[in-house]
Amino acid sequence: MKKNLSLWILLGMILGAVSGAVLHPLLSEATAQLVVTQYLAIFTDIFLRAIKMIIAPLVFCGLVSGIANMSDPQAIGRMGLRSLAWFFCASVISLLIGILACNALDVGGEMAAHLPAATESSGINVAPFNLKTFITNIVPQSVVSAMASNDILQIVLFAVLFGFATASVGGALKARVVEMTDAIFDIMLKLTGYIMWLAPLGVGAALCSIITTRGLGVLGTYGKLLGGYYLALILLGLLLIGAGWVILGPRIFRLLALIRDPLLIGFSTSSSEATFPKTIEQLQRFGVPRRVSGFVLPLGYSFNLDGAMLYQAFAVIFIAQAFHVDMSFSQQVGVLLVMLLTSKGMAGVPRASLVVVAASLPSLGLPASGLLLLLGIDPFFDMGRTAINVLGNSIATASVSKWEGHDESEALQPLDVVTPS
Repeated sequence: MKKNLSLWILLGMILGAVSGAVLHPLLSEATAQLVVTQYLAIFTDIFLRAIKMIIAPLVFCGLVSGIANMSDPQAIGRMGLRSLAWFFCASVISLLIGILACNALDVGGEMAAHLPAATESSGINVAPFNLKTFITNIVPQSVVSAMASNDILQIVLFAVLFGFATASVGGALKARVVEMTDAIFDIMLKLTGYIMWLAPLGVGAALCSIITTRGLGVLGTYGKLLGGYYLALILLGLLLIGAGWVILGPRIFRLLALIRDPLLIGFSTSSSEATFPKTIEQLQRFGVPRRVSGFVLPLGYSFNLDGAMLYQAFAVIFIAQAFHVDMSFSQQVGVLLVMLLTSKGMAGVPRASLVVVAASLPSLGLPASGLLLLLGIDPFFDMGRTAINVLGNSIATASVSKWEGHDESEALQPLDVVTPS
């Protein structure tokens, strides 16, 4: 049964999409659609909440155990530098693909009939990027609060410090802490196996809710825009896989096979958090040690959102085209630099990609109301960018592991089969 989980998730997606397509024309009133989506949201929310409740223990225990047992303390700094170098390069490439694809396809040139008034509000609350706030917020005031809110960066910082402190005390105390964190980590992986059987229901309800509310007709209205965006995402995905091939060789295909469940879950729920426990389990099965996956993957979810970066650049150029604002090459390079800066301060912000775009538009001389062109179909954008985020972070983590000299000798054996009762 466990091997068929991907099939069940895919079946849930198909049934959800078909159900939404049937319900949309039957529920002509927005209020009726809202009631249905609220009830459907129960299933999706239960699945997402169940996933989120195990993220903090996984990150904390995996890092503490790995660091406490690490024979080379300098490895953390080395992994951090290698991870950040990958994240920076991937972010620049993602932004460039978004800019070039939108320019080549001119997807905004046909939107004259749909333009909102330039003074109309987008409804997105935007706070300016503040470097001081961003840096100080990495340090938790309370580790309990950080874990309660699943603030990944704060959990990582505390776990790294706790791991080094555990290693320094040594002896029987270190052994007891490591034994406990190892046990909790393994139990969380087992719990992940149980929770994953909620995925088909959760992803089906999520898709049904989106299509019931938006309808498939929106895909026709915005067909060129969505088509161009997904072509750009496919190109980015191929480049990431190519980079993985250079570093990992043919093993990249084993990695892709292992992360198919997280990719499907990310695509259908538009939630990167929902994919985290399963991704970290599959990376371990691939041969990535928990001290590497527990460190690099959480950083990636904050700093290496490849799909989101592509979307942000794509969206800004699209809005400029829609309002017939000609942007020179230097101005488009400015878009890239603005996105590189502002996107790093948005980790953990709800609908972060939209917030980044909204924050960037005024500084680039574009009307903030342009975001209204994208709000109605943002769920369809979000599905694609979340899946690419999962792909990019998985390849980045496996690549850093390879650079650290790890191989399949540390791969997990298949866990016990878990079947729903």
